[in-house]
Amino acid sequence: MTRLSKISYLFYALFAILLISCNSKKEEKTHNFTTLFEESKGLQTSKYHEIVSFYSKLSDSYNSVKMYELDKTDSGEPLHLITFNPNRTFESEFSGDRDKNILLINNGIHPGESDGIDASMMLIRDLANGQIKAPENTIVAVIPVYNIGGALNRNSTTRTNQNGPEEHGFRGNARNYDLNRDFIKADTKNARAFAKIFNRLKPDLFIDNHVSNGADYQYVLTHLFTQHNKLNGALGNYLHTSLMPSLEDSLQQKNWDITPYVNVFNRTPEKGFSQFMDSPRYSTGYTTLYNTLGMMVETHMLKPYKNRVEGTYELMKSFINIADKDAEVIKELRKNAQTNYKVGNYYPISWGIDSTQTTTLQFKGYEAEMIPSKVTNNDRLKYNRDKPFTKDVTYYNYFKPTDSIQIPSQYIIPEGYWNIVDLLKLNGITCDRVQKDTIITAEVYRIKEYKTFSNAYEGHYPHYNTRIEKTVEEVAVKKYDYVVNTQQRGVRYLLETLEPTAPDSFFNWNFFDTILQQKEGFSPYVWEDKAEEFLNNNPAIKAEFEEKKQNDVNFAKNWFAQLDWIHKKSPNYEKAHLRYPIIRVGS
Repeated sequence: MTRLSKISYLFYALFAILLISCNSKKEEKTHNFTTLFEESKGLQTSKYHEIVSFYSKLSDSYNSVKMYELDKTDSGEPLHLITFNPNRTFESEFSGDRDKNILLINNGIHPGESDGIDASMMLIRDLANGQIKAPENTIVAVIPVYNIGGALNRNSTTRTNQNGPEEHGFRGNARNYDLNRDFIKADTKNARAFAKIFNRLKPDLFIDNHVSNGADYQYVLTHLFTQHNKLNGALGNYLHTSLMPSLEDSLQQKNWDITPYVNVFNRTPEKGFSQFMDSPRYSTGYTTLYNTLGMMVETHMLKPYKNRVEGTYELMKSFINIADKDAEVIKELRKNAQTNYKVGNYYPISWGIDSTQTTTLQFKGYEAEMIPSKVTNNDRLKYNRDKPFTKDVTYYNYFKPTDSIQIPSQYIIPEGYWNIVDLLKLNGITCDRVQKDTIITAEVYRIKEYKTFSNAYEGHYPHYNTRIEKTVEEVAVKKYDYVVNTQQRGVRYLLETLEPTAPDSFFNWNFFDTILQQKEGFSPYVWEDKAEEFLNNNPAIKAEFEEKKQNDVNFAKNWFAQLDWIHKKSPNYEKAHLRYPIIRVGS
């Protein structure tokens, strides 16, 4: 048995032990399952340990509810997972060959945005006690609080724009990371714990509960579905033309109007706005890489906390009903979606707005104007809630590829890049070892151009606008290097992380910055003589050199640039500089 197999066996054995008690009737216990949110008339949210205690007691009282304690987070506290599953068996939740779909709900990624925390507590309770009809084809799984460190950092001031609750958590986690920027790079224990459980559960659907910032408008609820063009094919079409409209219609019938997330800052929405493009750093961008149908709930920050939580609760109820009704359709669409990513197919890795296609929203907003500021003496934006309106607003919710790559059959990763391999394995990727030294024909990338952010961003100085040069070469592959076949469940994860030009690639997140630094150089007075000899022995390069001096005035004036140019053309120049170490085979 391999080490990975042993780990998998131990993981499943642990869950099997935890589930033994679930197959027998639990002792009836009487607990008060009224939440603090309800007791406070919608003004307060529960503290972290109160939330854990609530679910623990719920699990003790109902066979349909189970609480799992998972890996530690940066706070030192473990991540928890709650499942509602009336027909509980080991295979029904954690087997890859289960009958039911799984909906995973994430809460408290930004603990100041606690709406989903309270709404999920009531949801699981009401499913368990029968107040809500249990879904027949869907298991509901809930992460009660994802950012535990932020939840423990409780205060009443940091949500400057937000109308309640009275106290709440903080956006940064125990190491001050914004966890909704960490899914692809996984700097935190939180992200690593999430990746492990996500790739065990393999959820079919995903909800992440948030509170918005931005414009003012009449809606309590907005939705941010993953971008449908990026989701690709029939699965994206189902999300765009069926799941999303069905959710909107269901909520409107319950008098909970909803609109797409209003993606504007310090301006009014009337001039139109675009859909938010959720790249893999975000939760729904990450989950979509595994063909999971994802959405964020974004309640409006200025609405009363009571309304926001109740709206989130109703939205999740509607979502569960639709997911349960369409369970077989969703299962088949997800299965078929994998066929879009065959070797040789083109895969879009960057996107831009397609302004030739738009949607017109009947948008319910407020009149606004620019008035003099009493603070800055400049103009400031002011909404007038006494002047509501319903207007046609252009919504740019179609995107088109701006760059793409061909899918290779394999990536080969040098053994020294074990950190990359560890992340791949964490995210469900199978990595094999090269059995002997060999020479192969492969595609090699060299970094030709990139820009770097001048300010720190989530523990990094990320790169962007990366451009590469691709060549086909004979490459020496060593025994114990890693071979990663693309034709596996995580093919999209591989493409988005290992292709350096992808916006959230490991290259752009600084995982390969050592190749950007030249390790060997030259002393000019030594290289002068060798450079002259090299040019005399290579007349074609010498002719190219003379032409460059003639056509580039700045180059002609810069003696060091000239010597460096010659050095980079010579065998003395190190091959590793700007050479991307992961190679591609068989595209």
